[in-house]
Parts: sequence; C-alpha cells; structure tokens
Amino acid sequence: MLDSAPSASRFIAAQPWFASVSASMQERLRAEVLAVHGEKGDVMLPAGSAVDGWYAVLSGLVMLQSPTSLRRSSAFIGVPDGDWFGEGSALKPEPRRYNVVALRPTTLLCLPLPLFTTLRETSMAFNQFLVLHLNMRLGQAMTIIEAGRTQSPEHRVALYLSRLFWRSTRRLNLTQDELGQLVGLSRQTVNKVLRALEGIGIVSLDFGRVAIVDDEALNAYLVATAAS
Repeated sequence: MLDSAPSASRFIAAQPWFASVSASMQERLRAEVLAVHGEKGDVMLPAGSAVDGWYAVLSGLVMLQSPTSLRRSSAFIGVPDGDWFGEGSALKPEPRRYNVVALRPTTLLCLPLPLFTTLRETSMAFNQFLVLHLNMRLGQAMTIIEAGRTQSPEHRVALYLSRLFWRSTRRLNLTQDELGQLVGLSRQTVNKVLRALEGIGIVSLDFGRVAIVDDEALNAYLVATAAS
C-alpha cells in the first residue's frame, strides 16, 4: 500500500518507536499502513464515524473540529504535517467525536486499529510515545478552553503561534485564513493582530505566511495579554 508513496515509508521508519519493534512488525507496518487523500475543505474523518485507526498527517494541515461548534466562534486544534492525532479515539470503543477537516490538500496516514492495539500491548517505546502525545494534546485542549472563555483576540492569536501548538518549526507554513479558522476569529481580526505583532518584532509576514522572530518576546506578550 505504501509502495506508491516512498515518503510514507520513510515517515513510518523515522518514528522513535519503530526501531524497537520486531522485524516482522516493521514489515507489517510498511505493508498495512494506509494513505488517505483529501482536498481543501473536505471532512476527511466525520464525527460519528467508526474509528478504524490512529492517524498522522503526512502532508498538509487538518483541523480537529467539534460538530457542536459549527455555528459559533470557537478555537480548534490544528495538526500539521509530521504529527499524529486521534489517539484518544483509537483508545475508546466508540464513534469519533469530532470532524477532521482539511485546511489545504492533505494526505493522512492511518495506522489500522489492530496494529495500534498490538503495538500498545507489546511495545514499551510505543506506549511511552503515546503517553507523551496524549499529555501534549490534553495541554492544548485545556489551554484552548481557557483562552476561548477569558482571553482577548490578541492573546488567542499569539497563543496559536506558540510552541504549545507548533513544536517543530518557528516558520509556520500557515496562511492568515487558516490561522483564523483555527483560532475561531475573522481573517480581518487575525491580520490586525499579526500586523501589530510584526510591528513590535515578534513575527514577520511573507506572502501570507508567518514566521516567529522572537520566541521570548512572544512569551512575554502572552503574559502581558493574559486576563487577570
């Protein structure tokens, strides 16, 4: 299944837990992991659907969106390329609770549920990786809930630029439209905040993309704009 996408094989082989599993399991992983493609705006995994595995973003960007928030302003978790999501769903025998929406053309990888379960039962390294990932997602979710209830648009935009959500890069391949969808604010509001952040040297904007210039200044801005 992965022969037509060599980068998928490299992605799986590069996972920190991959080298610790048996050769037979490595071969199963290469043979059984599935690729799923979607275009911008597609609901790639709908809420209420059966959970068939654990997913990673091979390329593109998706938004994890509660179906109850479709008609109101809400913030959502974005998952960029190289990151996994849906571990909570894979651990529970119940339908998926959220929509997975492509914000740009996207390719997902699915680690089928039987393989996910076997790895959980046999691999310490896999379980350690899973626990760290669950802890990160919990921190993101709690921060989003708090920011959505009490914080200003300035704080919310700055928060979504922080390392809490983008650990691996400080040059975000993210348009203002995409950032607005994640934060739950209009593009105009996001643009206003980004221009202000650019004016004080925290970010730079280039062809609609955002780069973090000064992480320390961003952290100080978050403290300064936090609700008391």
